[in-house]
Amino acid sequence: MSGALRSRVIGCGSYLPQRVVSNDELAKTVDTSDEWIIERTGIRQRHIAADEQKTSDLATEAAKAALAHAGVDVSEVGLIVVATATPDDTFPAVATQVQRKLGITHGAAFDVQAVCSGFIYALTVADAMVRAGQAKVALVIGAETFSRILDWEDRTTCVLFGDGAGAVVLRAEEASNIHTDHGVLASRLHSDGRYRDMLYVDGGPSSTRTTGFLRMKGREVFRHAVENLASVVGEVLDEAGFEPKDIDWVVPHQANRRILESTAKKLGLSMDRVVMTVDRHANTSAASVPLALDAAVKDGRIKSGDLLMLEAMGGGFTWGGALVRWG
Repeated sequence: MSGALRSRVIGCGSYLPQRVVSNDELAKTVDTSDEWIIERTGIRQRHIAADEQKTSDLATEAAKAALAHAGVDVSEVGLIVVATATPDDTFPAVATQVQRKLGITHGAAFDVQAVCSGFIYALTVADAMVRAGQAKVALVIGAETFSRILDWEDRTTCVLFGDGAGAVVLRAEEASNIHTDHGVLASRLHSDGRYRDMLYVDGGPSSTRTTGFLRMKGREVFRHAVENLASVVGEVLDEAGFEPKDIDWVVPHQANRRILESTAKKLGLSMDRVVMTVDRHANTSAASVPLALDAAVKDGRIKSGDLLMLEAMGGGFTWGGALVRWG
């Protein structure tokens, strides 16, 4: 390849733990109800990892599914980037454990930590490395076991999250025309550390020497999410020379149905063009965007040539968007 490169997304896959926990089941142990959760979040159920399952196990299964969908052998993979806020261990990286479990002994593997925006960050990093010639084929994975950092007595947070993993396979191809090329067309990343106390975990190796629990000021997070997501979508479209009407599907971070609806309204987009899986997956943090993507690809909604807007916001605050032409 002699010209400029682009990262084409050639496959996707996902994995959800077997155990499904309904709102009614949660209501038996915490002061909440199915009606309360659905009205405020749109969530009906979530998947919870088994005690013996680690984040790397979920990530590996999603990676296997994505490689099979792409028709790519593990020997071709030269880069693995895993987005997670719930690693197996403080170190080594989850990505190196996925690499080991896939039987890969070459290339590079590392984690990216941007919480719920993690997959967008990981996709952007991997895309840059592919375009720089660092790898011809890359695995990008979002994987979380958020159930391990939840305070199961805090009804304002424990009902919101679930476990899961999603992955995509990127392959380097020569770029031609941004309006006709397939693959990652444009992306934008942002962060603002001033808002740390609105969404954080109250523990860590350097501060408490413990894992800690997730803490969140939901109303403030909601307000910032709608503003930031609508803004970054506009930035990405401007960079690539597209308009909201050109988007076939928005594949957003699945935090809350109200956030999805408010963001779509701000962009002037119909909810018919928004992929929503929050009702059955809950918020799976870095896994939510690739899980939603895989669901919509596998059920036939997303077709080759469709223009997708991927977007997310998470603790930090971090947020970002990526424009992808599928297939």
